[in-house]
Amino acid sequence: MPLRRLHDFLVSLSHVERRLEPFFREAVDSVLREPQAAVIQFLINIQRKDEGLKLAEERPIPDEELHLQEIIDRMHDQMAGRFKPGGFERGGNTKTHGIVRAQFTVVDGLPDNLRKGVFATPRTFKAWVRFSGPGPDVPKDIDDVGFASMAIKLMGVEGPKLMDEEKATQDFICVMTPTFVTPDTKANASLQKWSLEHTPLWYFLKPGDTHILDFLMQGLWNATQYNPLAQTYYSNVPYLLGEGQAMKYAFLPRTKVNKKIPGAPFGNVPDNYLRDNMAGTLAQQDVEFDICVQVQTDAHRMPIENAGVRWPLKLSPHVTVAKLRIPKQKFDSPKQMEFAKVLKWNPWHALPEHRPLGNQSRARRRMYWELGKYRQDMNGVQHYEPTGDEAFD
Repeated sequence: MPLRRLHDFLVSLSHVERRLEPFFREAVDSVLREPQAAVIQFLINIQRKDEGLKLAEERPIPDEELHLQEIIDRMHDQMAGRFKPGGFERGGNTKTHGIVRAQFTVVDGLPDNLRKGVFATPRTFKAWVRFSGPGPDVPKDIDDVGFASMAIKLMGVEGPKLMDEEKATQDFICVMTPTFVTPDTKANASLQKWSLEHTPLWYFLKPGDTHILDFLMQGLWNATQYNPLAQTYYSNVPYLLGEGQAMKYAFLPRTKVNKKIPGAPFGNVPDNYLRDNMAGTLAQQDVEFDICVQVQTDAHRMPIENAGVRWPLKLSPHVTVAKLRIPKQKFDSPKQMEFAKVLKWNPWHALPEHRPLGNQSRARRRMYWELGKYRQDMNGVQHYEPTGDEAFD
């Protein structure tokens, strides 16, 4: 109980800070974030040893399946404890801000080494895009911990897939931090233990077993959100880009959008102001993102199995391979919001050329499938593969 009370006190302080951030955070980040990230990454790297792996080479960590089962069991219990049948949400990336229609267009003139999988030829795919908060709860937006996520499902993707759950889709899953919250599945299993006990901060701060450097790195990108359409999103974990070549990807916003938070700092901020800002933006204008890839060029400094390491842009800069266009639309009808319960995202909904890499990616295959099935079973919802032609009138 003392730990729980101290944890809740620290969280309450963060809620106050969230309301004040909009008045200083962007200016501070523009000056200090990159130098701070460089120092933190240096401290992380000096604790790592060079394992002598090749580019795009994987190496399972000890007890990988055991840690995966612990993650699944603990997230299952979290979901069961937080939601009621018919109203089950996802165990992670939980709160849906909106599901929107989009077009994903591969650019022309890419070099041969980037023309792999869905990037092989210039064309446009229909897409559904889900914007969400981190979870495992569904709080007021202003009380959220500051993370945002974006999941993109392309449709009409021909060719064999790594999972047979869907036949013609390709999923991209990303969050607003360039590193993942845990470096590997062993650490993730520990985080889920503390999260199940409603004290996730102690995963980072517990004396004798701290993850303080990961906490600090995450904190550099963990900020009050203004509008999901204004955020940069990162894959965190690597994927193949054709055999023998690894990449990470990012979605970079290219459109100025509404970023006002009504009622801030200490007034009555609407519970779902992020959805409201999305809806207001898309009622008036289209929004575009650049889809960029970062190709692995150094197997140690750009690791496959450690998702807590930021790949240096100096070693491999982002290269734009496609554009995501979200046209003007109305998306917040009750029926379209309910559509979120039907959709399932899994990075293994993918062409073999984009196979997910690393222990956390390997874990996601079974974890996402089992927890997605559990969620839909508890909601009495039947999964089906979308086409992009769904209507909600």
